[in-house]
This record gives sequence, structure tokens and C-alpha cells, in this order.
Amino acid sequence: MASTAAQPVVMVTNDDGIDAPGLRFLVDQLVAQGRYRVLVCAPDTDRSGVSHCITWRSPLSCKRVDITGAPAFGVSGTPADCASLGISGKLFDGLVPDLVLSGINIGSNCGFHVVYSGTVAGAREAFIYGFPALAMSYNWVAGKSSVNDLKVAAEVCMPLINAVMVEIKNGTYPKGSFLNIDVPTDAGHHKGYKITKQGKFMARIGWEPTAYKKPAVESYQTANVNADTENDMEVDSSSENDLLFKRVIVKRSYDEEEGDDIDYKSLVDGYITVTPLVAHSRAEADAIPYYKACLSRI
Repeated sequence: MASTAAQPVVMVTNDDGIDAPGLRFLVDQLVAQGRYRVLVCAPDTDRSGVSHCITWRSPLSCKRVDITGAPAFGVSGTPADCASLGISGKLFDGLVPDLVLSGINIGSNCGFHVVYSGTVAGAREAFIYGFPALAMSYNWVAGKSSVNDLKVAAEVCMPLINAVMVEIKNGTYPKGSFLNIDVPTDAGHHKGYKITKQGKFMARIGWEPTAYKKPAVESYQTANVNADTENDMEVDSSSENDLLFKRVIVKRSYDEEEGDDIDYKSLVDGYITVTPLVAHSRAEADAIPYYKACLSRI
């Protein structure tokens, strides 16, 4: 059951980690509004690209983090873990949120990236347990974007957050989906909010051999294919028989025939895309007769 306190309760999580600027700018905006009670439960380190992975075998370590205006915990788990723990009532002395926000992520989460995204998984986990949730990401472009753009992204998301909370409090917010929001690169000059559909955009990933074992700094969303990031990395000397491989971005692609209401196309056109999502994965309806026919022949 959500809080019945005078101030609506908002819980923030992410996958970039509790010290990430996107989360901190979002919390700053929420606190500055003075209309919400803000809680933070986020990974204690960067957990980008872990999808909906959860921790089962080991207990989670939760450490208090100093964030002005909001009780906050850095958790040794995934975004889905953090969302689950934060809505459980166990971490915040029985208090549970009216709305869960996941982000603001550094890098867009459109198309098939929704499958990989820890940011989307944080919102999805809350949605599965009956809590309204929004995933929010900024379309970071290497060499063009700056940390301040994440602050602007938080600012332009606030009207939507406020509108959703009004609907929640009025009992008119739909329970059948959660929202995936992506903010364009030039956030300060966006063209407005646009309801979109999940498309087929994908950063196609390949593999290359490497002699370096230090983790990459960039994520699959923000990686620059041509950047030489290995100069300062540690050479692996553990065994001459070990083979090391690193992920590389082969190309970024999407189906240009999908239409004007598709998430990635609308995002690069300058809109703040608002894409309703569900938690289940269903095949296209026209596939069902084919598989029924196949089974009938077995």
C-alpha cells in the first residue's frame, strides 16, 4: 500500500550508481519542488546493462549515503534489487512510495536496448509489484553532451512527473503499463512530449580480442567505436593460455520503415519520447496460428 502521508512519496533508483550525476540532479529537482517526500535506493556502483538481473544467493549490503533532502542507501545489488527493496517497506521504516523513478540514465534506452537496460528494469520491477513507475534516460552523444545536460534533462522531466503524480493521487492513473522516457540530446530545445512505440533500434555488438583486463569506462549506450581507451589499461599477465575479448559497437541501426511514432526516430527528431511498456513478452499475434499448425503435425 502506498503512503497516505500529506506529501506524496517518490523513490529514486538507477543503474549508473548512487553517485551518478543523473540521479543526483533528479533528486535535487524533486527536493527543490517541496511537494514530495523523496527516498533513494540505488546501486552502490555502476550496474549499467545488467537488465533485470536479481541477487538471490547473497544478502544485500545497504549503506547510508548523504544526499541533501532525501534518506538514501547505496546497495550492493542490481537496479531490480534496489527497486524491490525500496518498495518493500523494510528499508525506509515501513514507508513505501507512491511513484518509483529510475534514472536519469546516461544514454538512451530505446528499441531493443530496453531488454538490456538496468534503468528500465528498475521501473519494471516496481511495476510488476503494482507501483507506478517511470524509467528516464538522456540521449548522451560523445563529444557533444556534457554533465550539465543531465541537469536540464531532469528539469524537463519534472512536468511529466508532476502530471503523473496528480493522476496517481486522483486514482485515474492506469495500472496496465509503466513509462519509458527518453530525453533528446539538445534537451533544452526539445520539441515537446510525444507518445511513442518501442521500435527496433539496436547498437549491434561484436567482439574483438584484447590484452587488457580493466573494465571499459563507457557503456554500450555511450561507447564511441573509434575511441582508443586502452592506452592506460592494465595488461593482463595472468596466463598465456587465457583469451580475453572485449565488446565493441559494430553499428547502430533501426528500421526506417517503422513510422513516425517510434521511440528512437522521434528521439533523434528532438522529442521527449514517452513509451508505455509492459512486463510480459508476447509474440506477434500472427505468429500464433503458425505455431499451432506446427504443433498439430507433431
